[in-house]
Amino acid sequence: MKLGYTIIWVNDVIKTVEFYEKAFGLVRRTLKETDKSIWAEMETGETTLAFSATSEAETLFPSGFRSHDPAQPPALMQLSFVTPDVGTAYMKAIGAGAKPLDAPKAIPGGQTVARVRDLNGVLVSLVSA
Repeated sequence: MKLGYTIIWVNDVIKTVEFYEKAFGLVRRTLKETDKSIWAEMETGETTLAFSATSEAETLFPSGFRSHDPAQPPALMQLSFVTPDVGTAYMKAIGAGAKPLDAPKAIPGGQTVARVRDLNGVLVSLVSA
């Protein structure tokens, strides 16, 4: 078994895709609109990062769910992007509208890590290789 997709449901798929293109340099693979939802996929290597409209989540999870909310503390999950230059990636993300959480810092083991939140409030880490 292997991880195929990470899906994040958001209110505005197109705005989110544009943010990830600008903030993290990801490339859009797919953008499909139906009468009820929008689905997008981003190129990230072996695992696909996908975004789908919250309207789809309302259908899939009729008992309810907790949406990402930038005004609330982040959910205990994060996306991690590996980059050769965490400092530059961090500044680029902030310039695109990400909210800074942790400035780049060295951690035991020699990696550099920084954290931001995307425009939906999703926690994103930037990690050196």
